Amino acid sequence: MIKLILTDMDGTLLNDNNEINKEFYPIFNKLLDKNIIFGAASGRQYYNLLDRFDKVKENMLFVAENGTYVVYKGKELIINSLERDIAMEIVKIARNIENAFPILCGKEGAYIEKTDPRLLVETKKYYTRHTVVDDLTMVEDEILKVAICDFSGSEINSLKYYNDYTDKVKVAVSGRIWLDITNKNANKGFAVKKLQELFKIRYEETMVFGDYLNDLEMMKSAFYSFAMENAHEDLKKVSRFITKSNNENGVVDTIKEVALNNNVRRLSIEELEEYSV
Repeated sequence: MIKLILTDMDGTLLNDNNEINKEFYPIFNKLLDKNIIFGAASGRQYYNLLDRFDKVKENMLFVAENGTYVVYKGKELIINSLERDIAMEIVKIARNIENAFPILCGKEGAYIEKTDPRLLVETKKYYTRHTVVDDLTMVEDEILKVAICDFSGSEINSLKYYNDYTDKVKVAVSGRIWLDITNKNANKGFAVKKLQELFKIRYEETMVFGDYLNDLEMMKSAFYSFAMENAHEDLKKVSRFITKSNNENGVVDTIKEVALNNNVRRLSIEELEEYSV
């Protein structure tokens, strides 16, 4: 029986219009009735996720900022901070990357230095609490991660600037224009494993959904690992199953058909042939 379900947001639960399918809320209530914990595991800010799930936030699990900040039913469970000195080094490098901007992601809010219209639009999408400051290095907050908003494409542009940091921090391409840099052991998969320990939930009782490279570790943390049809090809390679795209309500339909209809009795891949990679 599945006891824990976690889904990424952008490109996964959300469609390309940034919408949650209307079917989600009745399905969430059914999961609640069955004592199945449901959570959003996202690079988004905790306060942004609270707003998106305002109707059910009292009973939601939030794995925010790529696994660095985890809250369940209003209680802080995990905080995995980034060392301040390293964060400032990362910020200083990002300032010199053409067409890219650093965002300092703290426990209390997000901080940016520039008022570039493109940056403001992207920041507002994912960081409900954000402040424009003169100097990121002067911000007083517990730092969860540094995000790089790279309008030239994170995988082909800003990623290479941090090749020398991969032994110190976790560098993850989290979207076409996003690079997230966190503490070395901070990622969604690490957070899922900690949650499994806290709630005494097994790997075989866990279901996860994702679409991009910041979901790689999370896919390895659950038997029921579903890559979206629209997912990055590298994510599909490490996922056990593939489901319909984010625009086809893949997450909610899979939860209905697999988690709520007892299609997991034997923990067998053959039971789920239509989803198999």
